[in-house]
Amino acid sequence: MRHPSLGAPYLFLPVRGDSTLSHIVTIKNEVRDYQAVNVTCRRLQLPPPILGTVQLFSGLPAGLIVRLTDWTYPAVIDTTTGQVRYDNYNGAWGDQSHLD
Repeated sequence: MRHPSLGAPYLFLPVRGDSTLSHIVTIKNEVRDYQAVNVTCRRLQLPPPILGTVQLFSGLPAGLIVRLTDWTYPAVIDTTTGQVRYDNYNGAWGDQSHLD
């Protein structure tokens, strides 16, 4: 079956009675490629990432330091584990939409 406005195929699952269907999707993203981070920073007009250690409010992580516009603390990418650490204090120290 194709979506009427997008023309893309999709699966239609009928709802029976008062039951509803729900799907939860979890996506785990890992960042490991310095060149990809560098190109992304350039495209977003951010300063180039630098390798180092930086003080966040809640720790001292090491990795690629990415300075985000109007953020109090940078994001730090550990390319060994692929994890990104940042502290935005529920939006008070940085706009979450910059990472979404």
